[in-house]
Parts: sequence; C-alpha cells; structure tokens
Amino acid sequence: MRSCPACGTANREDDEFCGNCGSYLGWSSRASRNAPAAAEPVGPAEPAAPAAEPATGTPAEPATGPAPETEASSAGAPPAPPAPRPEPPAEPVRSPAPEPAAPPVAPAPAPAPEQPAPVRPEPPAQPAPVRPEPPAPEAPVVAVQPAKPIARRPVVRPVAADEEPDGPPCPACGTPNLPGRRFCRRCAAPLQTREQPAPLPWWRTVWPFRRRVRSGSGRALRRTLLVLAVVGLLCAGFLLLPAGRYVFEDVRDKLGGTAEISPSDVTASAHAPGHPASAATDGLTNKYWAAPTLGSSLTCTFDKPFRLVGVVVYPGVSTEPEEFRQGARPTRADLIITKADGEIQEKTVTLTDKPGKQTVRTGISDVVSVRLVLKAASGQGEGRPIAVGEVEFFKRT
Repeated sequence: MRSCPACGTANREDDEFCGNCGSYLGWSSRASRNAPAAAEPVGPAEPAAPAAEPATGTPAEPATGPAPETEASSAGAPPAPPAPRPEPPAEPVRSPAPEPAAPPVAPAPAPAPEQPAPVRPEPPAQPAPVRPEPPAPEAPVVAVQPAKPIARRPVVRPVAADEEPDGPPCPACGTPNLPGRRFCRRCAAPLQTREQPAPLPWWRTVWPFRRRVRSGSGRALRRTLLVLAVVGLLCAGFLLLPAGRYVFEDVRDKLGGTAEISPSDVTASAHAPGHPASAATDGLTNKYWAAPTLGSSLTCTFDKPFRLVGVVVYPGVSTEPEEFRQGARPTRADLIITKADGEIQEKTVTLTDKPGKQTVRTGISDVVSVRLVLKAASGQGEGRPIAVGEVEFFKRT
C-alpha cells in the first residue's frame, strides 16, 4: 500500500493519485522491501607474531615474539628438543711473524656433551603500537545550501481489504475506480461530477434578468415592497408639496430680513368727513381713517407682487391711552389678500383693546392687493366712527 502524503489515505501500489484528495502519489517515499542485511562489525585483528632474531654468538633472549617452542606447546604438539648452543665465531686469522718450531703437543680429550638449556616462559605477546595517520589536508570552505524542512509524515490508516480495480470508469481516462473514490487513481480527475444546470432562455441573458434566482428567496417580495415605497413617496410629495413649500418659505421668513412697503393706491368703501383712507397709510399715528359703520373696508393696491411677511395695525384715534379711550376702535377684522394669479386668501385678525401696534403674521407670496374689512369694534356711540390709526405692510428682503 502507498500512503497519501497529504491526507494519509492508503492506496494501491499502482495508483498514481490519491482516491480521497486527488494528491499526486509519485512524491511519496517507497520503503525497500528487500533491504540488504547490515554488515556485522569486524573485531580487531590479532597482531602477527614477529620473526625470531637470527642466532648470534652471544646467547641472548629474544626481545619480542614467542619462541618456536612456545608456539608448538600452545598448539598442543610435543616439545621439540633444545637446539645446541652455537659456538662463538672464530676470530680472523692474522698472519703471524715466523716463530721457532714448537715441540709436538698431545691431543686434548674430547669435550663432555652439553646439557640442553632450560626453557623459560615467554611473556604474552603485546599488540604492536598503532601509529597515528597523518591528518588529511583540509578541504576549502564553500557555500552550503540550507536544508529544507521536512514535514511530519501523516499516519497511515490501515485498509481492511485491497482495492479492487473493478468499478465505474473514469470519465477522463477510462481507468476503473472503486465506487467510493472521489478522484481517479490514474489522472486525479473528479469522479463525482455535478449535473450542469440547463441553459438560460434568451430573455434571461439580457441585463438585469441574467441572474438566476432560486425559488423562495424573497427577492420578488423585496422588489415589490421597494416599488410600493417609491410610489408612496411620490404620492406623499405630490400631496404634501404645498405644505412643504409653506414650511420652507416660513423658515426663510424667520431667518431673512423684512422691510416696509407702501401701497401705490389706497381706497375705502366709506369714510367720515376729514378722515380719508389715505390717512391710514401716511406713516402718522395721530391721523386716522374713520369708518362710519361695521363692514366698511380699506383696500391697498401694490405695483409689483411681493412676499407679504406681516401686517401691523394701530387701532384707535391715537397711541396715547387717554385719547385712545375717547374714540371707537376695531377688535376684529378680516384680511382679504389677492395674489397675482387671482387667488384670494382670507385671514381673520383679532385685535386687543389697547393702544399701540399689533402685528399679524401672514407669510403669503405674490401679493398684489390687501383689503381690511372691519367686523367688530368697541367704544362705539352716537357720532363715534371706528378709527384705524395706521396700517403698515412688510415684505421679505
């Protein structure tokens, strides 16, 4: 079996790719089945016995090495007879000087036979000293490539039974594989291929319909809610446009400045003698317009349309409290405002019964005419007309 170096799955010896993860098995190491036996260590060799020194004239014991007799005795053979001691070498013959002849000498007796020399035990042989070998010349220092880290090999999982090559063929190379494999054991092609979705119709390939939406995703509901929200905003804007415009203009009126504007023409429906309608717009509060009865009106006309921010009314004959009580003064009136497009707006104004100015905020654009109609008054009596001291108009700057 060959184990996968990536996931550790066991595979057959003839598989090229892992059946579990598809990794290439050619990089995995293969252990040699018939590994050569290790050579047995060889012990130290016994030193050879040195050769015996040649015999000399002087009897001396050998310095090193066992004697022949010792070797023979160690081998279990009978001891050999001792060799006769060698005679000393004869001295060199010198040519003596001629001497006188000597008398004849009798022959000497024969020497007695020599006894064999006793055998002495030799010391055990010592191994020859080992001479140290001369050191080898140092090699030049060269660059060394760093070693590559080796990852820990995964644990090989045992396989209950060998894979049989019988199974469905690979769609790429046709190699049979077991049904449980996900990748081909020969070319690593995926065996469990997914079904390809059906091609989209032509109308789904055009933007923005080219994205496939699964059923039940809620996208259709979200689109419907979005369309409804946009339609609601449009309807609200259309219906609330006047209110929004009014709020916008009112903010501008409060943040911007104001200036007084004088009418180009002033008329009244009725007036008392000596108190015409022009006295209400001359800028003086000691002169006034006197209306004989309730229902009388004062009409002011302007040359150009403008934004009417407010109207200031001075009721009574004067701003002094003592004189204010001597005449009749209005307490309620209607403002009828005409715009440039012919639209008419009415606003009821309630005036307090005290001297001084009273401001009425309007905030109406494109004003061309303003009519003040008296509806109620206080201090009325015989011969007392309703007095309006001054009427002022202010526009936005």
